[in-house]
Amino acid sequence: MALITRIQESVLLQGILRSLASKRAGQIDRKDPLVSQREIFKTLIKTAASTQFGRDNLFSRLQDIPFTVAYSYFKSQIPIRSYRDFMVDYFSSHQPLTANGHSAPLLDNVTWPGVTKLFCETSGTTAPTKFIPFSSEMFAENKRAALDMIACYLAAHPQSQIARGKILYMSGSTKLTQVKRGVWSGDMSALTLRFRPWYLNFFIEPNASISSLPWEEKLPAMAQLLLSDKNIRVISGVPPWILLLLKKCVELGGKPLQELLPNLELIIHGGTSILPYRNEFEALFAGAEPQFLELLPSSEAFMAYQRPGEKYMRLTPFYGVFFEFVRFEDLDEEGKPPPYADTVPLERVEASQRYAVILNTCSGLWRYHIGDTIRFISTSPHFIEFTGRDRFLDKLEEKVTQGEVEQAIANLNNAPSWNVREFMVGANILGRQHQWVLAVKDTTLTSEQAVGILDTTLCELNADYATFRKQGRINTPDVLLVPEDGIYRWSQSERGKLGGQSKIPHIDPTQDSSMIASLRGYHGA
Repeated sequence: MALITRIQESVLLQGILRSLASKRAGQIDRKDPLVSQREIFKTLIKTAASTQFGRDNLFSRLQDIPFTVAYSYFKSQIPIRSYRDFMVDYFSSHQPLTANGHSAPLLDNVTWPGVTKLFCETSGTTAPTKFIPFSSEMFAENKRAALDMIACYLAAHPQSQIARGKILYMSGSTKLTQVKRGVWSGDMSALTLRFRPWYLNFFIEPNASISSLPWEEKLPAMAQLLLSDKNIRVISGVPPWILLLLKKCVELGGKPLQELLPNLELIIHGGTSILPYRNEFEALFAGAEPQFLELLPSSEAFMAYQRPGEKYMRLTPFYGVFFEFVRFEDLDEEGKPPPYADTVPLERVEASQRYAVILNTCSGLWRYHIGDTIRFISTSPHFIEFTGRDRFLDKLEEKVTQGEVEQAIANLNNAPSWNVREFMVGANILGRQHQWVLAVKDTTLTSEQAVGILDTTLCELNADYATFRKQGRINTPDVLLVPEDGIYRWSQSERGKLGGQSKIPHIDPTQDSSMIASLRGYHGA
């Protein structure tokens, strides 16, 4: 470790790294996103032509014809699929039977060439565990995307010290399952940690002894590590869990955060919007905030990241994924696109339009409906904002989006005395009203104070909601206040999920509103 530290401190090395970062950032700026997308489409089709999927869909005929012709045939012949569709059509016959039915499929030249050796496990909120193929090509593309993001940061901040320090990576479960010899499944962060290049071990914390702990033990252990190791200059994770970590540091250190973590330079966040939590970050750092960069990762693909000095993330169409988009208005009442919905490639997207994202990946997912929605702020550059999952508040026909829900919480947190730690909203269908559960620290607050702000914000943002409220088709919202850790305790107790990459659904995704009912019932409502 002493040698590694001396290498990191080398003035010569720092100069070389800055030069390489500047060069790499310049190369990224010179790339044409539209040309890159056409090239990726061609490469994906050619690579998968001999697979079962490629033969079924005549990929061999698409290799030497113009993109517009090939894409027109591609989208007219291949339906948009969900994970469940892929299981039925391609994966289920290759999935070993187990006692509990949860096992990754054994894929050999099915939708991607060769044996798929890694699978990302994602726990659905309303469905069994998904096993997302994670090829060696996708592993390499994700690594390249991460390096490009850091290169852009270093190029914009030539005096940055992050290359001289370490990153604290707030991973999820580190447990891996051996499906068969050489084939593994697990949380994406577990796969990343297990199969990362050996030389990164000196720059990433925590070590296995901490990262493998249960969340309630891992959190204070990471806080102690962050307080004691001044070389940790970057934190990466999901916003609410980063907040819990920072609060634990204040609790253990007994001083303002800027005194406890003077070398913390950058927070990389993703997985859920930071908007509802922004006020709390600002309060914690008391005007001495580190830099913040947002990214849009997933088990299926790396989709976007934010560059320094820019307000929005940029779509990243360079990393082994061909993107398609379905207009939000074309989704059905469950937030799903029809199998042959009218999709557009990146070159035909429109600014201000909200889209569902459809992926074609170098892991063998084809016309895959991931479930995320984005809005293009501009098309040159391709600035986007993540507008949530394509599930939305629609039980009362109002179609309130996740972005609108999160803006309502942000507005509430801008009001005096309010500091919502976590939240969820669902629908009481019989009562024709929204049911909010807000986790707050201040026990003197009343639910009536929240109702007005939440209701007013949604009326301002969503015309259907405003009309239905005026007509009496939707009644006044019902707000339940619970202790600041109340939603986390419920999630751990009832869902068995807490910390790491696990996220609290901000909108109840269940068809029967059972999740919001479970949360309220847990707190005696």
